[in-house]
Amino acid sequence: MRDARVGGIVVALAVQPHWDQILRLARQRGLPTISGPREFVEAGGLVAYGADYIDLYRRSATYVDKIMKGANPADLPIEQPTKFDLVINLKTAKALDLTIPPSLLARADQVIE
Repeated sequence: MRDARVGGIVVALAVQPHWDQILRLARQRGLPTISGPREFVEAGGLVAYGADYIDLYRRSATYVDKIMKGANPADLPIEQPTKFDLVINLKTAKALDLTIPPSLLARADQVIE
């Protein structure tokens, strides 16, 4: 990471079992991190921005209901997420000596202090 002059890390959901290791490495190197799920920030990441999974589950239930009532799954439209969460960990920002702009904090759905 040093040789490549990495300025931050985008963490894929697929590596969730390794979040602790990635976050420990990022802290050691003083690198900010971002991922999709809010649980990433709760685990110590700096920022999470991604689909609101609770909203997705709720909307999925309407699909299940339609299918159970006889709808053909192939006839149902494909939907994309419409609700997103922005979560910021100020404790991590402070440890990285980063200042989060007030305008970004105002937009956040959750700020962990």
